[in-house]
Amino acid sequence: MLYTTSGSSGLNHTQQRGILFCLTLLVYLLILLGNVAIVVIIIMDKSLHEPMLIFLCNLFISGLYGTAGFYPKFLSDLLSPHVISYAGCLLQGYVIHSAACCELSILALMAYDRYEAICRPLGYHTVMTRSRIFLLVFFSWFIPLYCMFMNTASILNSQLCGSHINRLYCVNYVITKLSCSRSKFHTGISYFNILLYFGHFIFIFWTYLHLVRTCQTSKENMGKFMQTCVPHLISLFIFTFALLLDLMYMRFGSSDLSQDLQNFMAIEFLIIPPILNPLIYGFKLTKIRIRILRIVHAKK
Repeated sequence: MLYTTSGSSGLNHTQQRGILFCLTLLVYLLILLGNVAIVVIIIMDKSLHEPMLIFLCNLFISGLYGTAGFYPKFLSDLLSPHVISYAGCLLQGYVIHSAACCELSILALMAYDRYEAICRPLGYHTVMTRSRIFLLVFFSWFIPLYCMFMNTASILNSQLCGSHINRLYCVNYVITKLSCSRSKFHTGISYFNILLYFGHFIFIFWTYLHLVRTCQTSKENMGKFMQTCVPHLISLFIFTFALLLDLMYMRFGSSDLSQDLQNFMAIEFLIIPPILNPLIYGFKLTKIRIRILRIVHAKK
């Protein structure tokens, strides 16, 4: 069995655990409500079945998938000893890792979609056909799931020389630090995945750089950019900042920081993006905002 730090750092009193349990449950319910609502609206309204909103729907689904790998287990840990089996630890790490990679892949798709819509508007519908959208969405899920499966499988039979994980949830990097010996196969896969998703960042950066240059020459394109690209950029910045903060600290950070701050840095990308994304897109994208207002007025 492996032990996480869910109950550390002054959270050993029943009252404090109860307060944290209620706050965590409230956050998770907000995440479920916001993301599920937008997904259902997009799926049910056929007028919203356009490429950008289909990609957006998958972005929210990936957020739900990732948070499902953390919140139920964390809520359980607050009510009972914070213990997890080795298989359960691998599964949790796989879900959280693959969800983060899926989200990055979908953000790259959304950047590509805006590039085609604004920089090549005449050929947009020729490029973004139904079959191509299906393939893009399929690979944006399949590749991250497969890459993370190979990464997790490479440490499946590792012999551990420790049982304490100094995090609120399991990640493969921490498991490998507990291993008695490191697998070269796992190291190779890890570096391959890092290069693959660093390439995603480069692609997104190049796409938006080209979009900004194109939009500067046209007020109409600038209007499209402000309406549809700004939410993507905000979402991308929040997700990237939260994820990189945790990754950089996990590998290069100092242990002098308080456990509470370490815990917050570890779960920041599982709290802020899933809560803010529905708000950002729900209020900024006109079609979704109009649909939400119609539902509210219909209920009144």
